[in-house]
Amino acid sequence: MVRRGLRFSRSSRLVKESPVFYGWIILAAGTLGLILTSPGQTYAVSIFTDYFITDLGLSRSLVSLLYTVGTVVGSLALPVVGRQIDRRGPRRMVVIISLLFGLACMYMGLVQGALMLGLGFIAIRMLGQGSLALVSQNVINQWWIRRRGTVMGVSGLLVSLLGLGGFPSLINWLIPVYGWRVTYALLGLLLLGIMLPLGFLLFRPRPEEYGLQPDGRIERTQGSHAPGELAEDNWSLAEATQTLAFWILTTGLGLLAMLSTGLFFHMVSIFADKGLNATVAASVFLPIALTMAVVTLGGGVLVDRVPARLLLAAALVCQALALWLAQALHSVELAFLYGLVLGVTLGLSRTVSSVIWAIYFGRRHLGSITGLASTILVFGSALGPLPLGMARDAWGNYDLALKLLVVPPLLLGVLSLFVGSPVRKTG
Repeated sequence: MVRRGLRFSRSSRLVKESPVFYGWIILAAGTLGLILTSPGQTYAVSIFTDYFITDLGLSRSLVSLLYTVGTVVGSLALPVVGRQIDRRGPRRMVVIISLLFGLACMYMGLVQGALMLGLGFIAIRMLGQGSLALVSQNVINQWWIRRRGTVMGVSGLLVSLLGLGGFPSLINWLIPVYGWRVTYALLGLLLLGIMLPLGFLLFRPRPEEYGLQPDGRIERTQGSHAPGELAEDNWSLAEATQTLAFWILTTGLGLLAMLSTGLFFHMVSIFADKGLNATVAASVFLPIALTMAVVTLGGGVLVDRVPARLLLAAALVCQALALWLAQALHSVELAFLYGLVLGVTLGLSRTVSSVIWAIYFGRRHLGSITGLASTILVFGSALGPLPLGMARDAWGNYDLALKLLVVPPLLLGVLSLFVGSPVRKTG
């Protein structure tokens, strides 16, 4: 039935008979989805980069360009994906996305030449880093409000440990055994065999549609809101994009995505230039992941208590420090220090990006808003590999490019301190 604009028409035996608040099941399922975006994330692709260059006979600049173009083109679909999540619900969308993403990973094992590689980059970036992350993050945000920061912190901790911390090492172990082509096919089977069925079984839309409340609360709000509906300030996409807060947040997070993606994509090469081998580069992912996990959990608690702009500013400053340290990787100890700083950066940026849209703009149009924001963030990440790859090919090292890239995050970090929560225009 429909009651004053809020639907209570859905029925689910799984939700009804869950021994715990179903939001905890959603947290587990959404977190699994975020972990399994890894085959399309830069930290996983970076392990394959040198194989693309060697086996396909391509230059580093060309592979970087293809990755940039693939990421940009792939990001253009995310506003559409976000709107479809709002209209069709996360359950249907996660099945479609998981199926296509699994097939895209299997395709990556078949690429021959630049054109096929470029098409593969479009697919895995659009479906993995973009769409699967979007629907998984969205479904968690729909079930939590008051404890959203803490819950997303727990999710981020697990994603950091099992995604960033686990997948590079897993891939680095599989490639010598099976080859890089079979390894990508195996990642596709992982999506088809695990994420697709579990997404269909467990993903559900807003708790209000089942007569429940976010956070498992039982009290009701009164006044102009329907019984069972929390008093949220819900902004449309058009309203959100008219606020300065939206653009400062997306610019800051987009810059973080750009710079961290560039560092990850060329990680093995940056380390090699400093005399550190691929094994050291892969091992640094562990301290990155552990630090990111701790910071994500702590940041999730903090974001419920302090302004998000402070966390964003801290992330931008840490990003500048990571870029500076990347020029000084003359020992394993410095490499691990670099990993710790980069982990702090990623943990803070993940915290802000995972909850800020729902906190500032509500849940009703969350898919549309996060779809546009994700496009900007993915577009930012697309720009990261290209300047570093071109610098390496032109000058023989990354040092000058790294020095120049220190400046933008410092400037934007200062600017973000002066941007508060959005306020509706009146009159």
